Amino acid sequence: MPAIILDGNRISAAIREEVAAEVKQLAAAGLRPGLAAVLVGNDPASEIYVRNKVRTCEQLGIYSEKITPAATATTEELLRLVDELNRREEIDGILIQMPLPKQIDAKRVLLTVDPAKDVDGLHPMNVGLLATVRPGLVACTPAGCMEILRRSNIPVEGREAVVVGRSDLVGRPVAMLLTNANATVTVCHSRTRDLVEVCRRGEILVAAMGKAGFITREMVRPGATVIDVGINRVSTREELERFFPGDARRAAQFAEKGSTLVGDVHPAAAEVAGAITPVPGGVGPLTIAMLMVNTVKAANMRRGTNPGVKA
Repeated sequence: MPAIILDGNRISAAIREEVAAEVKQLAAAGLRPGLAAVLVGNDPASEIYVRNKVRTCEQLGIYSEKITPAATATTEELLRLVDELNRREEIDGILIQMPLPKQIDAKRVLLTVDPAKDVDGLHPMNVGLLATVRPGLVACTPAGCMEILRRSNIPVEGREAVVVGRSDLVGRPVAMLLTNANATVTVCHSRTRDLVEVCRRGEILVAAMGKAGFITREMVRPGATVIDVGINRVSTREELERFFPGDARRAAQFAEKGSTLVGDVHPAAAEVAGAITPVPGGVGPLTIAMLMVNTVKAANMRRGTNPGVKA
């Protein structure tokens, strides 16, 4: 029996509706959450990401600003900008779009963001709050992974979960979230021995290492829930045949656009998994949705109002 497809677009739409309702409720009280997105330079992919985030803010009634320092901006200039945004009362969330140009010390910049406005959930204070099970702002993609599980009625408590990847952005925080939800969690990385067997223990398997099709069907426990965080571009015929042999829809997409997308999980894993997130249309749509949740949450926490949207 093929795996149940966990529809991230559907879940994202439901979360956005909830956020819009909360924003409307705050507006009735004379409050409007505000997000500042800082985009340094002209990276095409980053421009698309920021444009989508700003557009989503507009759709949900959240105030937004896109701030675009030149690609030649220095660390000091960016630190001054962040300090100014920290002091602006109408800005509840500050988003620093990564990657930053090489001449900028990204860690210094991120550390300067007020933790109460850190809607990316990357500040050490917010990471510490997550680790000690205290209220705070949680990284958007990991929070989205948990929403997929929760809204798909997939039990986490007592389950054995395996996370492949230990990045600060996804692997570590999703492992903490799973632990906080009472799963038994194993975090795998490049030096993990017997990776295939460790992965096969997972009743929940989260793939977040950034390697196209790395998790094969042999690594998936039959009936497991697979959360595929990866987004990788397939741009050669050889890769297309390796990941999507005989898939007419993907072949047509490749012929039209010159590429298609694959996650960190080989599509054949769907033949043994019990449930799986697709790529695209799985975890991806949740990232922006949870950014909106975090912006409203930050507004509520900063202003002392009652949060109606739960991350």
